[in-house]
Amino acid sequence: MARKLGEAKAPPLAVVGSQTDLDEDLFGRVFDPWVVRRFMAFLAPYRRKIAIAIGAVLVFTATQLTIPLIMRSAIDDAIVSEDAGRELLHMAALLFAGVITVNFVANLVQESTVGRVAQNLLFDLRRAMFSHLQHVSLSFMDKTEVGRLMSRLQGDVYALQEFLESSIFAIGDLVLLVGIIIVLLSLDLRLGALTLSVVPAIIVVRIVWLPFARKAFLHARETSSATNAALAEGVHGVRAIQEMRREAVNYDLFDEKADANLKAHLTASKFTNMMIPTVDTLTGLAMAIVVVVGGEMVLDRNLDIGVMVAFLFYVQRFFDPIRSLTIQYSIMQRAMASGHRIFEVMDVEIDVANKPGAVELGTIDGSVEFRDVTFGYVPDQPVLRNISFRVEPGETVALVGPTGSGKTSTTSLVRRFYDVWDGAVIVGGHDVRDVTQDSLGHQIAMVLQEPFLFTGTIFENIRYAKEEASRETVIAAATAVGAHDFIMRLPQGYETVLEQGAANLSLGQRQLISFARALVADARILVLDEATANVDSYTELQIQKALALLLKGRTAVVIAHRLATIRGADRIIVLQDGHIVETGSHDELMAAEGLYSRLYRMNYASFDDIPAELIDKLSKSERDT
Repeated sequence: MARKLGEAKAPPLAVVGSQTDLDEDLFGRVFDPWVVRRFMAFLAPYRRKIAIAIGAVLVFTATQLTIPLIMRSAIDDAIVSEDAGRELLHMAALLFAGVITVNFVANLVQESTVGRVAQNLLFDLRRAMFSHLQHVSLSFMDKTEVGRLMSRLQGDVYALQEFLESSIFAIGDLVLLVGIIIVLLSLDLRLGALTLSVVPAIIVVRIVWLPFARKAFLHARETSSATNAALAEGVHGVRAIQEMRREAVNYDLFDEKADANLKAHLTASKFTNMMIPTVDTLTGLAMAIVVVVGGEMVLDRNLDIGVMVAFLFYVQRFFDPIRSLTIQYSIMQRAMASGHRIFEVMDVEIDVANKPGAVELGTIDGSVEFRDVTFGYVPDQPVLRNISFRVEPGETVALVGPTGSGKTSTTSLVRRFYDVWDGAVIVGGHDVRDVTQDSLGHQIAMVLQEPFLFTGTIFENIRYAKEEASRETVIAAATAVGAHDFIMRLPQGYETVLEQGAANLSLGQRQLISFARALVADARILVLDEATANVDSYTELQIQKALALLLKGRTAVVIAHRLATIRGADRIIVLQDGHIVETGSHDELMAAEGLYSRLYRMNYASFDDIPAELIDKLSKSERDT
């Protein structure tokens, strides 16, 4: 069974604490077998390329080890063999050129191969996460921060890409480090041991330095996140800031966070700047040992000068892999933490999924029925309690009630965004749990109070639910709902590209496009969430005309907030606290002199405007009578 989010060692998505907690742990274990196994599954298609890259890395490392040996041989042999010295130098030059050529080719192969594999891995991980997130149940999305998921899609995936690149190169660094040690000791054991005597010092420095440096880097990240959050809030809320004349106050708050961020980064820079000169000093010390001790050995004729020159080249290269492997340590920790978070998301179980043997909905009559449905979002806190009603084919039923009464939950269950706790939702004679999600979606179109339009052309948005729809069909639908005229007044007409959130259209225009989209979808059942709630009177009149066309011959479940918009419904269902308290047509409910009638006569524009205590008082009086 797949892991559920929060069962692994990485923090669950809902954790709230410091800004670092909100951004999630930066460092994890150095090696996590579970993460590595999952990661290797994504690398499986690239085994051959990775093998080529590792081979190129090893060849590149071998050439780096070989070059100083060629120089040593050329120097010593040329000096010893005076007659053949020039010829030996020429041979060494040819050999040197060959090794350099191999070095260049191997470097090119390793860089290009690793780069291609890393980019493909980045694409595969993001595609896998995006695909899973498109299918996860809304119950998961309801309690998950979008920013957290975006962080995992971007930053965490990049951390695994960086881990792949650095790990392959780290193999070369490790081989180079071991190779240098072996070569130094084999060239001259005493001088090699003296030269390597500085290694324990750098290990001690690293051990002492790393905890302080990590703390400084984490604090720098935390303050950066706080500064970025303040910056984003200031930009997004600039209208409210200017309206309430908060510019100076907000600037001071931002300046405080920015100043803390500056100090944190300066502290982190001190640790970074401290390590580099330390390594350089130890490198200089090792080279001084070679020059002084090696020089005396050369003068005493106990050491060839070519060996000393080779020592100098090896010492100069010795600390580079140490530095790279230290960085790799932190990269591995970040990758393990990031991998844990990524694979946790990929393992989130899909609660609402097609069951084995789910049937495809074909042509249906459009009926909708709730049979003793109980449902909620939080365990032991039901939103709907034993709800039962039936919507006949072609009937328009309005759901009314105060905020929290269960209207939106009812329509969400029709589309099976969630599964009921008890009872059943029947669409076209089929339990929605027995049919495929895709076929159910083809039978139901939804128009929300605040429609969501995607970045793209108006034409693409109108035919979003039916990509095979022709231009003629799209234009006919837009004309029918009254959107064609304003679309043609736009610079590119139907090819006008919508900005993010369709900000270049008014709310009424966005609503009309959503109606055209529903008309093109040609679904048998419509779910409408007060489509006229936030528009002007003229646009409302246009939408009412579009509604009349849209509802013709279709079953409709309408969430009605404004009482004035529901009088034309065939039937009205009044919900309160998850129960049906009344049902009937407008005239029937008015004649019944019940809760609906009393609330309607108070001249409130919307059920949402009526104080909860007043509704409770009227409900109590209804029960008493």
